[in-house]
Amino acid sequence: MFGKKKKAPQIDKEQLELIKNAQKRIRQKKRLYYHFVLFLIGAAFFIILNLGLGLGEDVKVFNQNWFVIAILGWSFLFVYHFISVFVTYKFMGSEWEKQQIEKLTAKQHERIDQLKASILKEEHLIAQSEVHKQQKESNQNTKIQQSKSELTIIVAAGENNAIGKDNKLIWHLKDDLKRFKKLTSGHHIIMGRKTFESFPKPLPNRTHIVITRQEDYKVPENIIKVNSLASAIEVAKGDSQPFIIGGGEVYKQALLFATKIEITRVHHNFEADTFFPKIDESIWKETDNVFHSKDAEHDYEFSFLTYIRK
Repeated sequence: MFGKKKKAPQIDKEQLELIKNAQKRIRQKKRLYYHFVLFLIGAAFFIILNLGLGLGEDVKVFNQNWFVIAILGWSFLFVYHFISVFVTYKFMGSEWEKQQIEKLTAKQHERIDQLKASILKEEHLIAQSEVHKQQKESNQNTKIQQSKSELTIIVAAGENNAIGKDNKLIWHLKDDLKRFKKLTSGHHIIMGRKTFESFPKPLPNRTHIVITRQEDYKVPENIIKVNSLASAIEVAKGDSQPFIIGGGEVYKQALLFATKIEITRVHHNFEADTFFPKIDESIWKETDNVFHSKDAEHDYEFSFLTYIRK
C-alpha cells in the first residue's frame, strides 16, 4: 500500500475500440461528403459541356452516347453517396456518437468511483494506524507518568552539550566519577545498548536495565533487557530514584518524563558525535550549582548542577 509506485490507469480494450471506431466513422463521412460534392460538381460540368457547348456529340461508349454513360455513372455515385452519407448517418451518425460518448463517460465515472472508494479505504487504514500508534504512545506515557519513582537524569556534558565521541567519554574527571558512583549506587540505572557496551564490565552495586530493539541481543546474567523506555521505568518502579545514564536518544526521550537532572557541566566546547538535548529553563529550575576549578587531576573546570521540573 505504501512505497509502491502505482501504474498509470490504462484505457481498456473495449473503450479503445469505441474511440477508434468513432474517429474512423467521422473520417469516412467527411471523405464521402467531399466526394459527393466533387462528383456533383463534375457531373454538372459535363452536362454543360455536352448540352451547352456540344462537346463530344459523336463520342460513343458501348454504342451509347457518352453523355448517357456519364449520367448513369453519376446517378450510381449519387445513390451510393446518398446512402453512405444520409441513410447510414442515421444509424452511426451524431446520435450514435452521442450514445458512444455516454457509454465512455459512464465507464469513466465508474472508474472514478472505484478510485475514490480505494482512496477512502486507504485513508481509513492510515487513520486507524495513526490512532493505534497514538494510543500506544499514550499508554506508554501514562505508565511513565503514573510511576511514583523520582526519575533522574544523570549526565556530564560540555558547554556545547557534547557527551561523547565514538561511544567513549571525551574527558576523565575524577570527582565527576566519584559523584556518579555515590548518586547511582544501590539504584537502577537505565541505558541504551551502546552505552552499556561502552562499559568494560557491569558497574557494581547497581541494577542495569538495557534498552534495545534487537530481540536476539544477549546480555550477561542479572542484566535486564527491555525494548522501550516505558518498559524500563516499569521494571524500576520499585526503586525510589532510578537513573537515566545515556545515551543521547534515551536522554531525549527521558527529558519528557524525568523529574530531576543531575548534570556535570564541563566548561569547554568539545568535538563530539553525541550530544545532550538543550535544557529548557522554562521547564527546569536550577536548584544547586557547585563549581570546581581545574587542577592536577582535572584538565577542565566544571560545575555540578541540579535541576528539578517546575
